[in-house]
Amino acid sequence: MSEHGVVTAATAATELADEGAAVDVPRAVDEVVVLDYGGQYSQLIARRVRECGVFSELLPHHVGAEEVARRKPKGLILSGGPASVYAEGAPKLDPQLLELGIPVLGICYGMQLLALRLGGRVEGAEVGEFGRSQLTVNDPGRLLAGLPAEQSCWMSHRDTVFAAPPGFRALASSTESPVAAFESEERGVYGIQFHPEVVHTPYGQEVLKRFLGDVCGCEMTWSPASIVEEQIARIRDQVGSGKVICGLSGGVDSSVAALLVHRAVGDQLTCVFVDHGLMRKNEGEQVISAFRDTFKVPLVAVDAERRFLDKLAGVTEPERKRKIIGAEFIRVFEEEAAKIGDAHYLVQGTLYSDVIEFELVEPLRALFKDEVRAVGAELGLPERLVWRQPFPGPGLAIRIVGGEATKERLDVLRDADFILQDEIRKAGLYRELWQSFCVLPDIRTVGVQGDERTYGYVVVIRAVTSDDAMTADWARLPYDLLEQIAARMIGELREVNRVVLDITSKPPGTIEWE
Repeated sequence: MSEHGVVTAATAATELADEGAAVDVPRAVDEVVVLDYGGQYSQLIARRVRECGVFSELLPHHVGAEEVARRKPKGLILSGGPASVYAEGAPKLDPQLLELGIPVLGICYGMQLLALRLGGRVEGAEVGEFGRSQLTVNDPGRLLAGLPAEQSCWMSHRDTVFAAPPGFRALASSTESPVAAFESEERGVYGIQFHPEVVHTPYGQEVLKRFLGDVCGCEMTWSPASIVEEQIARIRDQVGSGKVICGLSGGVDSSVAALLVHRAVGDQLTCVFVDHGLMRKNEGEQVISAFRDTFKVPLVAVDAERRFLDKLAGVTEPERKRKIIGAEFIRVFEEEAAKIGDAHYLVQGTLYSDVIEFELVEPLRALFKDEVRAVGAELGLPERLVWRQPFPGPGLAIRIVGGEATKERLDVLRDADFILQDEIRKAGLYRELWQSFCVLPDIRTVGVQGDERTYGYVVVIRAVTSDDAMTADWARLPYDLLEQIAARMIGELREVNRVVLDITSKPPGTIEWE
């Protein structure tokens, strides 16, 4: 979810796939469609294809051959999945997909579907194959040409292909798979039992490149520059001479979306930045400086801190905080939008867009988070904005746990967080972390500073590593770094007398505390 609760670039492809909706975006670059059969790595396949310079999107396996053909892809990939091809209710292969005249690559479950459909033999093995395995290339064919005869790969299956379909070449075997890869160059059908998309398959990206380039004939031109060029043309075509409004939060998604639209239509765009007083230290000034001063984007900056704090007075329950902040944000935004007048288009990025009557402009709808950052860098967005870590829409209010979000507590938390980020950046660790932040519980503890007993706040340090926020591991920050952070917080913040570290991973915990 975005900073204020809508689907954004980081989650768009996944949620579209879940809903069965395709992004209708004819492209000037080559595309390969990935059909999702429920595998845990399905999304990663599309990302790896894009990293090869070919646009790819994950669609539900049931979208049908007509939808795939409408997109005019250069190739089709069938993902892995948890089911057995023989299980009742297991996802099936639409045979018309093999009649589209484009190459098809089946991965894991996708390979087994192809084998079963085309007359091969798939059976449940006595021993499943999970994790690292040894792959032996017996006949490289076209797909594995030039790759080592012996290599490691990552497997995750219990059913196994024991015989390739008639007319197919069996290319490789593995520890527990008699046929770990096959192909029919004439039919344009290829299958691999292993997962090329994971880092545990060292030559996996090479296999994908061979399929994309040698087999499908894709031009590998998908890049941040091509995204910018394509989206500028798309935005101009959609908006024409109309006025556009954007709710700018300062997060990565809204910042990149705003810059793309401004590059496309210039001063037809007005950004509204609502400073609710719940942001991290200096963030408001950084956003205003970057957009108003550096990029010359028409910007309305609203200082609404007092308004939000009045609404939050006496509120301690986190869900009530969220609802109050979200509702008030919409009210402030709508008031400012009314002053601008005659704006017909809304840039998707930070708003509850279903509440506001605008036509949406969604330049990031089909992008992953890393691609959004790459586009931001291409547009010249400052490093601190491009690499800004995820931040909750309710801001620091939900990092004050179990208590009221008062001005005093917000300032303590803001200052503690500033020290944390400053030290992490100095240590060169900022980009290695998915998130790092402070939590301020509504408790006080006894301490001793000098000759005096103190009764101060506890600051919790939370730092995690993750690829997608679905799972996360607590970051093993160096002890000397933690010592320096704690010493600064206690020494510089009179209200703080204790610093603790959260070492809970996700699961069982969550990244945020509330």
